[in-house]
Amino acid sequence: MSMIYLALGSNLGDRAGFIQRAIEELKEGGLRILKVSTVIETDPVGGPAQDKYLNAVLKVSTDYSPQELQLLTQSIEKKLGRVKKIRNGPRVIDIDILLYDDIKLVTSKLLIPHPRMFERSFVMGPLKEIGWKDEAIC
Repeated sequence: MSMIYLALGSNLGDRAGFIQRAIEELKEGGLRILKVSTVIETDPVGGPAQDKYLNAVLKVSTDYSPQELQLLTQSIEKKLGRVKKIRNGPRVIDIDILLYDDIKLVTSKLLIPHPRMFERSFVMGPLKEIGWKDEAIC
């Protein structure tokens, strides 16, 4: 089983409810949830003016490939009502793959590690809270 870290964010509607529903959908989709960070409220980064986000990070395990996992996360976003209109715009749910074991993957649709994770305190704080050690990425 691979060890993966996912970031979840929501700033529309029932933000906490959308994060909880995303976690339940990930479980139902076959992921084993190992750890969940504290949910924190943060200011938006980039994009248009918008409301604050709730953010969390999960440590999960799965046998899915990175591409299969991306398809699952995108299908959950769509199921929960995410509509992509504006880059970095408001959203009911966002699920990003941060890390997948210790692999580095660059495709036209997926970059692992997530290219902006180190710039985002709303990712790095929760990530470290649940036990990730940054020396794992070279």
